[in-house]
Amino acid sequence: MTDYPGGLPAGYRLVTFDQLNSTNEEACRQARAGAPAGTVIVAARQTAGRGRRGRVWQSPAGNLYFSVLLRPSWPLAHAPQLSFLAALAMGEAIIQAAPGAAQGLRYKWPNDILLGGAKLCGILLESASLGQAPDWMIIGVGLNIASHPVDTPYPATALAAIGTAPAPRALLGEFLHRLDAWLSRWKTAGFGPVRTAWLARAAGLGEPITVRLEGRELAGVMRGLDENGALLLDAEDGARHLVSAGDVFFPRKG
Repeated sequence: MTDYPGGLPAGYRLVTFDQLNSTNEEACRQARAGAPAGTVIVAARQTAGRGRRGRVWQSPAGNLYFSVLLRPSWPLAHAPQLSFLAALAMGEAIIQAAPGAAQGLRYKWPNDILLGGAKLCGILLESASLGQAPDWMIIGVGLNIASHPVDTPYPATALAAIGTAPAPRALLGEFLHRLDAWLSRWKTAGFGPVRTAWLARAAGLGEPITVRLEGRELAGVMRGLDENGALLLDAEDGARHLVSAGDVFFPRKG
């Protein structure tokens, strides 16, 4: 376990592992043990990486897996907005390190990054609450750099597919600087600038989508985000739905 040699924003410290079951699991453990905000857990590989809803996140060496511990002061209701901040920070870091990704990079509601229509990066938020505010929050990120899984419900890709494979640590450092900047802006200006920037690269905006909810599906046209980050969907029956949790799928092409 070693600290990152440098290049991090003030207040962040890196704790690195060759292998973990899950960086989120380790970050949660350290949070419960009193680790300070800004602790970043990084692993070269994970043996039990996880995505949303308990899905497995395949984690071979060569990609980037990390979790950031925050101890926020904002209301619990605002916590889901962090996934949009994290997506923006990682999207900007990717484009900085791999400019060829700029044209095809899109944000998929609520917390994925796509490249050329395939999943490049996933974000997983976890938290423990204390009254009306989170005691701590974890932002977990998995970014496919050198490789990607092939047997997945949603197509996946890696930065190597466009002929570039930036060093994982370089991407991590860039991400943390940009996350720190977005957090500062969010605290002073609210969700509005985050929503505007996210929608500028939103996948499926103004197009037909299907949202899978618990036990049912909604089909309609994606119209944007509300002031809290919920998905605005104009359904086929003419009703407008606010979706706070679900999985978005796009029509198959061809």
